[in-house]
Amino acid sequence: MRIGELSERTGTPRRLLRYYEEQGLIVSDRCANGYRSYDEPTVDRVRQIRGLLDAGLPTRIIRQILPCLHGPRAIHFPDATPEMLATLEHERDRMTERIETLCRNRDAIGAYLAVVRGGVRA
Repeated sequence: MRIGELSERTGTPRRLLRYYEEQGLIVSDRCANGYRSYDEPTVDRVRQIRGLLDAGLPTRIIRQILPCLHGPRAIHFPDATPEMLATLEHERDRMTERIETLCRNRDAIGAYLAVVRGGVRA
């Protein structure tokens, strides 16, 4: 499939898809006319990348764990190094902090809305 279709199917801008390719996160073949061509598994790969980015992982970490992804929620490291485990633990802790901050912000917005609307806090 061409980059436009991949963009549409994944909800990812073409510019980001080209960036993912530059970073070695996805690969494409080139057609005779020079257009990028992606295979079907790239759709799931892009969705995985987006999910990991949304979770706060940097592309350098994503590049390291992509070969170990076995589906959208499964990461398997048959030969995980102590450094990789420490990196993943650090990233997990960062995610936990972000989640806690998001929850506090959500609660603050909810309280503000309740006051403004004169209602009861949900």
